[in-house]
Amino acid sequence: MGKLINGEWITEDKLQAAEDRAYQAAGGKFQREDAGFRHWVTGDGKAGPTGEGGFKAEAGRYHLIAAWNCPWAHRTLLYRNVKQLQDIVSLSFVLPLRNDQGWAFDDDQPRFSDNLYHWSAVHQYYSKAALDYTGSVTVPVLWDKQQQTIVSNESAEIIRMFNSAFNDISVDTEDFYPSARMAEIDELNDFILKYLNNGVYMAGFARTQAAYDEAVVGVFDALDAIEDTLSQQRYLLGDSITESDWRLLPTLFRFDVAYHSAFKCNLRALRDYPHLSAYLKAFYQHPGVAETVDLDIYRLGYHSKSELRNPLGIIPIGPEPDFI
Repeated sequence: MGKLINGEWITEDKLQAAEDRAYQAAGGKFQREDAGFRHWVTGDGKAGPTGEGGFKAEAGRYHLIAAWNCPWAHRTLLYRNVKQLQDIVSLSFVLPLRNDQGWAFDDDQPRFSDNLYHWSAVHQYYSKAALDYTGSVTVPVLWDKQQQTIVSNESAEIIRMFNSAFNDISVDTEDFYPSARMAEIDELNDFILKYLNNGVYMAGFARTQAAYDEAVVGVFDALDAIEDTLSQQRYLLGDSITESDWRLLPTLFRFDVAYHSAFKCNLRALRDYPHLSAYLKAFYQHPGVAETVDLDIYRLGYHSKSELRNPLGIIPIGPEPDFI
């Protein structure tokens, strides 16, 4: 999908050899790159756990850039809606499919236009934030309009900002990461990330049989464990929704229409799990959630033409999930 090298956009064809070497060194396993911007919006503008200070929570100051089909961006869309930040944090969507410029905008399509600067690609935000930036260009991006820089491109941290930083100016103060439960939420998050959020990609992007087998077994062992948990309680950690639930949902919403076929996570379908299915259906009906889901874009994005995964670019028309 291309990459910035010292602030210059390098197209995918020129990076292919380096990617092939990285896969070979990792034994055919997919390796995810760390986020490059790790500042925090805080209520008083002081520095957060990482990065520099100066990013005070203010209405209209911040802008979120997201992709409909990206599960990491989906986390931030869920929090923006559920925490009722729509009038506080503005939003732009990129095109569902990346082109030779990576994640891109199209001013001729209002749904996918950059309504802030009318730029053509997300990498322009990265170059504006750091002229010599080197690294992948990913979404989501939380942008500070005042300083004209990226606050963060780490979804796990953006949702924690959305969870509490804006509480003094938002109508919603519900806390999905309460201090008394942080340790168990963090532990469960690590499990979900390893075996499900990232696990499906480890299966889908594997380049050896051994790497695929290891990943896909982990995916379904994790689903089996969560199914058992939900047979005994309403949410992952009991009777209250926590951050762990919101981090799991983007993977579940995509599972049957994308990961099951495109990533060969087909030992079972999500609809074969009655408790997980009921859990997902209940969340789909939660205020603000359905508006963050687009199944047609998931089908299109995950089944787009790929020499390794889908050389003919044929997009399946089903299945229709039962949570709608």
